[in-house]
Amino acid sequence: MNNIKSVFSIKDLENLSGIKAHTIRIWEKRYNVLSPMRTETNIRLYDSENLQKLLNITLLHKYGYKISKISKLPEERIPQLVNEIVSEKSVKNHAISTFKIAMMNFDQALFINTYDALLKETTFREIFFGVFIPLIGEIGYLWQTNTITIAHEHFISYLIKQKILLNTEVLQAKEPTKKDKVFVLYLPDNEIHELGLMYLNYEVQLNGYKTIYLGESVPIQSLKDVKRYFDNITFICYMTVEPNKDAINDYMQEITNHLLVDNTNFWAIGRMTQSINVRSSNDKITIFTSIADIITVL
Repeated sequence: MNNIKSVFSIKDLENLSGIKAHTIRIWEKRYNVLSPMRTETNIRLYDSENLQKLLNITLLHKYGYKISKISKLPEERIPQLVNEIVSEKSVKNHAISTFKIAMMNFDQALFINTYDALLKETTFREIFFGVFIPLIGEIGYLWQTNTITIAHEHFISYLIKQKILLNTEVLQAKEPTKKDKVFVLYLPDNEIHELGLMYLNYEVQLNGYKTIYLGESVPIQSLKDVKRYFDNITFICYMTVEPNKDAINDYMQEITNHLLVDNTNFWAIGRMTQSINVRSSNDKITIFTSIADIITVL
């Protein structure tokens, strides 16, 4: 526990809450809502309780409560009020804040309890799109601003992957209802960003299809090997950072030459697909801009 970040700068609070540091200082000075520590050079530092309180205050403020009213509430009333007023929209914001607290403290139990509470009110798909995707976006920003470390990012990503795997396992026990095609999902060589592909695997199975999940850094030769076992294959490739923009069109040409014969199709998704020369693409290649776009055609 000694390695857990338990002291935060005002810039950390700004990044985690979305409230500008200038506003936090005003709330602190005028309304005494936070109690920072001070360094010998008078720099503000905040503990985990201050962070959690600020996240709760932020939700109440977004919900329409004036900071002057919030500041007069007893300390224990603020989290109670948050729980009382949570609506379908604000529950997602509250969950994201709680997941961020879980991440900062490497608290698996808090993550699991928050997820389980969400699942009682909504579906896994809605949690993924309404909570996990915005959370992942915020994590990227928090990492870029040095608010969190790579360890934090890996910790929370693993827990999200775990939930995807658990939901996918339920589907894997069922016989596919659609047998006109098989989907083979993979990441290209040197690509390791697997979370989006894992969720797509869940969605394809949810829609009744058989999937072959190959995972990260798969060479084209391995894709050719799979073709010996199945007809009517649709490959799904998630390209986040690889192949890079200088190599991607050569890669797509290899895909065309070695895979796209007979009834084989190729679906590509991810940031690097923006560099694909669409004019030279084979009609068996489909490029998608989002996971939601793929779901609509399944």
